[in-house]
Amino acid sequence: MELIDIGSNLTHESFVGDFDAVLQRAGAAGVVQQIVTGTSVEASAAALALHARYPQQLFATVGVHPHHAEQLTTEALASLQALALQLGAVAIGECGLDYFRNFAPRQAQCHAFAAQLAVAAQHRLPVFLHQRDAHSDFMAVLREHRGSLVGGIAHCFTGQRAELDDCLAMGLYIGITGWICDERRGLHLQELVRHIPADRLMIETDAPYLLPRSLRPKPAGRRNEPAFLPEVARVIAHARSEDVVELAAVTTANARRFFGLPAAA
Repeated sequence: MELIDIGSNLTHESFVGDFDAVLQRAGAAGVVQQIVTGTSVEASAAALALHARYPQQLFATVGVHPHHAEQLTTEALASLQALALQLGAVAIGECGLDYFRNFAPRQAQCHAFAAQLAVAAQHRLPVFLHQRDAHSDFMAVLREHRGSLVGGIAHCFTGQRAELDDCLAMGLYIGITGWICDERRGLHLQELVRHIPADRLMIETDAPYLLPRSLRPKPAGRRNEPAFLPEVARVIAHARSEDVVELAAVTTANARRFFGLPAAA
């Protein structure tokens, strides 16, 4: 069973001490490739550096998370433009809106989001999208640019049915994380995931965040890692009444097509 983790934060400091072991465990679990998320200019450059070290396994998104929207200056935008041209850059993002934390002013978030959508259109790259408690504004900004975009994925989708329907109507793919494994706040996803067309579904860990709470035995620590992606696949397959091997094949094919990835080594 081969899996692709379309959202792992491998540049996070928690992976510094055992990075190679994390990659080895992922491979042993069947996670053959990963998309490393860029959340700032610096993190995007670091993600691309990982691609240079592991060109068949790791690929990168290039973007600025809405939490850091105020950092997207003219100079930073030019840096993103340059990073988007590098080998291994397969999407623009993580970009979007986050009104749950509001770490950046909403106006700055909307401006940074629109600017990155324009970069994606210019470079003919898909967008890796973030949205939390900002659905209306998120869809409004996206709608203005959708005609010029080659594709997009709603990363770590946690919304309700109306939001899912809006995303699907916009032509987005849907990324599901270990949130679906959380009996406290993710149970609604186990019903919603049945309504995602098979050819629009992808899976991700968002490691080191969102450790699947359904893992047995439970890991000693709270850090999530790509090796736990099979548990996300298992829970999704169960919710959709599908065979997990078939689900893995479909979501892997979707990711490879969407991001333009080569076959795994």
